[in-house]
Amino acid sequence: MKKFVYMDASASWLKNQSVIDAEVDFLANSYANAGRGICARAGLVDKKIMDARKTVAEFINAEPNQIIFTSGATDGLNRVVNILTSQPWYREMSTFAVSDLDHHSARLPWENLLHEGKIRQEFVCELDEDFNIKTDSIPNVDFLIITAMSNVLGNKQNVKEIVRVAREKNPNVITIVDAAQYVAHEKIDVKDWNCDFLCFSGHKIGADTGVGVLYIRDADKYYPEKFGGGMVSKVISGEESRWILYSSPEKFEAGTLPLTQIIGLETAIKELKNWNGGKDLTNYIYQELSKINSVKLLTKPDSPIISFVIDGMHVLDFGVLVGAHDICVRVGNMCASWIHKKLNIDGSIRISVGPWNTMDDAEYVIETIKGIVK
Repeated sequence: MKKFVYMDASASWLKNQSVIDAEVDFLANSYANAGRGICARAGLVDKKIMDARKTVAEFINAEPNQIIFTSGATDGLNRVVNILTSQPWYREMSTFAVSDLDHHSARLPWENLLHEGKIRQEFVCELDEDFNIKTDSIPNVDFLIITAMSNVLGNKQNVKEIVRVAREKNPNVITIVDAAQYVAHEKIDVKDWNCDFLCFSGHKIGADTGVGVLYIRDADKYYPEKFGGGMVSKVISGEESRWILYSSPEKFEAGTLPLTQIIGLETAIKELKNWNGGKDLTNYIYQELSKINSVKLLTKPDSPIISFVIDGMHVLDFGVLVGAHDICVRVGNMCASWIHKKLNIDGSIRISVGPWNTMDDAEYVIETIKGIVK
């Protein structure tokens, strides 16, 4: 049988059998809606969701009421913008800062506010020679967006120091962390980082698509931006209807949650703790690629991912050629246009390993790439 090698973990993680089994078992034997029933089965689902929330909270050193389930990092990052601009104290024509490390999901929602005239000015944090955010160049702004790890370069940022410096410039700055790439490779500690918001997707760490996490440090400080069932504690009738909302997380989770995916997320987090990070495979691939003259590596040797370009070959052409050998890697601009512009390239090739990959996979990938670039 022809060998298939999946080395695109950073785009989406393959699902461990235990995650699949947990979701199937829930659907087959335990399914009911959450927060909407008093029968024993509905109560069991409520407990399962509560336990999953606790697991997520422990995973990033948060409190359960600070964990909001979303449909993914993109949803979470957009919701942060909508939550903040919905607050009565939000000042239109304020300022925000981004960096060229940002994924489109982290930066575009804020630039859209700028285009609509709902925020006054954008600043772009400078990067040093290693493409890390220069802390001494962080501007005095109202909102700071921080990409914890570039999905192109794999360089992790010192989020704690960035937040600290930003608060020196403005004690009231609101910090938003995109941890979509970081979460699979490094430990997150939101209390130590002292950030206000943080987002990541479940599918990047082995859970299903359709579930993500939004962390809100001062969750009960904010008014929700969307409304529906499950968030209202009491409606007060009168000439003008009023209502009292539940506290967090319920007030941010209107409607039915992605229950099956949440069950899988809890299992995926437990499985992730058993993974060694795949450093041996990543190191081998990196060292072998460094021996090929036409390969220009973009990442450092200690990066958890490997990005590169090949002299004289378009990245999309490379993707087609390796795909013909049943190898799946990521090619293109990775939805991170700004860092590619900074590197003066249109796109790149990215290899990222997962727990399912073996040394045989790595050797097959290197052998195939050598054959392609001849």
